[in-house]
Amino acid sequence: MPKVSKKEQKESPLVAAAPMAIESGEEFVLHNNGATAVPKFPPHTAAKDNGEQKKVEFRRVSVPQHRMTPLKNNWLALYKPVTENLKLDMRMNLKSRKVEIKTTEKTVDAGNLQRAADFIHAFILGFEVNDAIALLRLDDLYIESFEVKDVKTLRGEHLARGIGRMAGKSGKTKFTIENSSRTRIVIADTKIHILGSFQNIRVARDAICNLIMGSPAGKVYNRLRTVSARLHAS
Repeated sequence: MPKVSKKEQKESPLVAAAPMAIESGEEFVLHNNGATAVPKFPPHTAAKDNGEQKKVEFRRVSVPQHRMTPLKNNWLALYKPVTENLKLDMRMNLKSRKVEIKTTEKTVDAGNLQRAADFIHAFILGFEVNDAIALLRLDDLYIESFEVKDVKTLRGEHLARGIGRMAGKSGKTKFTIENSSRTRIVIADTKIHILGSFQNIRVARDAICNLIMGSPAGKVYNRLRTVSARLHAS
């Protein structure tokens, strides 16, 4: 093999890089400047994966006995968003008392299945349909649940008074916390469920914990006023 000197290497013209093409489905990405080619992939769907039929996925949400009647009365309001907007199938299994949700060929986003399960679960916990449906429209909403005993061990009349402080007269305290923190709260016996964004849930949770610990409602209102003003400013 003949040797090539450094001088001849410098003088010899460089070979122009040929345009690169990467095939992905029906799309091509060309680069004439020698840069790394970046492939473009078609949108991923839950029903098809590389042209093959994907396995149907299920979610099941248990329904307690005391929520069967509200579920029956609001079934159409729950059924339409799940089937028409998210393109999923939903049915009620009366034998196992579970709401079953599964993907279909028309399902575009694989995450819709979990969103629908969270939506149904929020209604089962006690939230209104109009409040729970926000879980389908917004991505940064969560549900946090805890019990009174997680904050402080109360028994007998002390527990009843603690729940009364959280709710207030005709639900006034609960509504005030909801409006100032932009959350929705469900008080079911000794369990508390909060629906909202992460920062707003923390504000509502702190207010409820103070009420459980024995703080009067007026003191909690003053703290809420300061915190909510700070939230609105940011």
